[in-house]
Amino acid sequence: MYKKGDVTYQPLPLPDRVQMPDDQALRSAQGFAAYMRKRHSVRDFSDRPIPRAVIEACIQAAVSAPSGANHQPWHFVAIADPAMKAQIRAAAEEEERAFYEGGAGDEWLAALEPIGTGVSKPHLTTAPWLIVVFAQRYGVTDDGARYKNYYVPESVGIATGMLITALHHAGLVCLEHTPNPMKFLPQLCGRPAHEKAVMIIPVGWPADDASVPAVAKRKKPMDQVMSVFD
Repeated sequence: MYKKGDVTYQPLPLPDRVQMPDDQALRSAQGFAAYMRKRHSVRDFSDRPIPRAVIEACIQAAVSAPSGANHQPWHFVAIADPAMKAQIRAAAEEEERAFYEGGAGDEWLAALEPIGTGVSKPHLTTAPWLIVVFAQRYGVTDDGARYKNYYVPESVGIATGMLITALHHAGLVCLEHTPNPMKFLPQLCGRPAHEKAVMIIPVGWPADDASVPAVAKRKKPMDQVMSVFD
């Protein structure tokens, strides 16, 4: 993390080693891949409470992500307050209504049809927690000086992926919700002007009657997503 007057390189011996023999590494990787295939984006949430400590632990995993120049250009706002969730839902549905009533082109709407999305966003109030992910356009030192952040979208994207993985590891489900624009969120969440909201993640337990779109289980085959040069 950038700190004025503290920009010298000091090597630190690798503090942790988790390496394993090749055969064990393969089993571990295959097991993890199988477990991650059980992760689903869920829109049907139970209102069953989740302890704050669980959410904090998942965010703690997320903020261990690598980032450009180690500037860590992110902030996560965890919201359980019903009134705040209601405000977010109302604003998000207003934007979604404009989207579905002409803001989106026919091709985009056709792509969304198999997903089953629409204007109504009950998950934003039913889920016990919302985590709003903010990206910091630039950083600010303790004395108010502005400094440049590097690879912000990439860094925040990695941290968000790690958050989603951590939530799954905790047995929770979530949804990646990206209303656009989200100009109402920084003020609502008490965040500064140089932070941009990039995602709202409802988090909770799945409802007893939760479902997912069948199309979501269709994944591209490996030969379409990976190339190998031995």
